[in-house]
Amino acid sequence: MKLELGNIHVRDLAFGPVSEVKENTVVIEQQALLNHLCELDHRIRSIELSIAKPGDSIRIMPVKDAIEPRVKVNGGGDIFPGRHLGEEAMVGEGRTHVLKGMAVITTGEVVGFQEGILDMSGPGAEYTPFSSTMNLVIQCEVDDSCNQYDHEGVLRLVGLEAGRWIGKLAADVEPDEIQTYETKPLLEQAAEYPNLPKVGYVYMLQSQGLLHDSYYYGVDVKGMLPTLMYPTEVMDGAIISGNCVSACDKNTSYVHQNSPVIYDLYRHHGSKYNFMGVIVTNENVTLRDKERSSNFVVKLAKQMGWDAAIVSEEGFGNPDADLMMNCAKLEAAGIQTVLLTDEYAGQNGESQSLADSHESANAVVTNGNANQLVTLPAMDKVIGHDRYADMVAGGFQGSLHEDGSITVEIQAILSATSELGYHHLTTKAS
Repeated sequence: MKLELGNIHVRDLAFGPVSEVKENTVVIEQQALLNHLCELDHRIRSIELSIAKPGDSIRIMPVKDAIEPRVKVNGGGDIFPGRHLGEEAMVGEGRTHVLKGMAVITTGEVVGFQEGILDMSGPGAEYTPFSSTMNLVIQCEVDDSCNQYDHEGVLRLVGLEAGRWIGKLAADVEPDEIQTYETKPLLEQAAEYPNLPKVGYVYMLQSQGLLHDSYYYGVDVKGMLPTLMYPTEVMDGAIISGNCVSACDKNTSYVHQNSPVIYDLYRHHGSKYNFMGVIVTNENVTLRDKERSSNFVVKLAKQMGWDAAIVSEEGFGNPDADLMMNCAKLEAAGIQTVLLTDEYAGQNGESQSLADSHESANAVVTNGNANQLVTLPAMDKVIGHDRYADMVAGGFQGSLHEDGSITVEIQAILSATSELGYHHLTTKAS
C-alpha cells in the first residue's frame, strides 16, 4: 500500500461564522458542529465546545480520547473505518489530508477511573504532547440510561465524528507538505532490499475488557487473533482507542494515527533495514489466551521472514505477561527483539518496575516511571470536572487541594509515559 499524507500545519483555531481552513487557521461554526454531533445519539444530554491553546491557563479533565482531524482525498474508504461510522472500505492508500498540530479532545463525567488530566500550561504541560496542540475540547454529557459501556461508546463516536467532520474542511486545501509512505506485498517487499535485515513491528493493543478495549476496523480486538496489516492503515485510522487505562500510557486515537514507532521505522527503511510490516495483536486476561496470541505472533513473524522485531505494549501489570511471552517466543525463534514499555517503580523508584520479566528481555526501552509524583498548580479555567482528581488512576484521597491545585502521580497525565514514545520524557546523564 502507498499512502500520501498532505500535512496542513494548523497555526490557529477559532470559532467563526463559517467553518473553513484558511491561511493555516481552522475556523469552526459552533452551531453547525453542535447540531451534527447532537444528532448522533439520542442519549446525549448536552455538548459544549471550547478551545484550548498552548500556554492557556486551562485544565481539561477527565480526558477520554484525542483525535487528529484527517480526511481521505482519494483512494480507499473514509477515515476511521469500521462499524462506528458505517464505513467498511479498506484504508492505508491513496491520499489523506492532515490538520497537523490540531486535536479533538473529549471530556465529560467520568466513565472509568483511569482517565486523565491535560494542562495547557504549567508543569503538567511539560509531561503531555497535547499541551502543544490547538485543541477543540468537546464536553459531552449523557443521560442516566447509559451504563459505563454505553457512555464510553457515545463519547467515542462523538470524538471520531468530530474529527471526521473537521477533517473534511481540509479536503480542498493545498497541503504545506506531502509525505509518502509505502509497504509492498510480502514477496515484493522482501526482494526489494535483499541484503538488509528484515524488521517488523508487533503492535500490542489493550483488549482486556471492562472498559479496556481497542478497535481494528471497528472490531473489538479482544476477540481477534493476531493478524498482519500494512503500516499505512494505522495512519488512516484503522486502529482507534476505546479504553480507559491509565492516562499516562493510554494510546489515544491520535497517538495511533501518529505512532512514532511506525514513522521512525519508515524513516530508516531501505538504508538500515527492510521494514516488512506490522503484526497487530491483543492483550489477554487468561493464560490460555496469552499463549494462543503469542504463538500466532511468532508464527506470523517467521512467515514474514523477520530477522528482528520491535514489540510495544499498552498499559501495565497483567499486559506485562503478554509482553514477555511475545519476547521469549520471538527470541527462541531466532528473531532479535526490542521491547517498549514504561515502569511502575513506586514514587521513590525502588519498587519492581514490571509485573513480569524474562531473561530474553535484554533490550528494553523504558518510557518513564508512572509513579513519579508532581503537583499541578490551579488553572484559571477547568473544562470538565476536576472533582475526579482523587479517584483517577494516579490520584489519591487529598489529591485535589482547596486552592484548585492537584498532587498526583504522572500516571494521571495524558500520554506522560506513552509506551509508543509519544511524549516529552527523556533520559539524562546523572
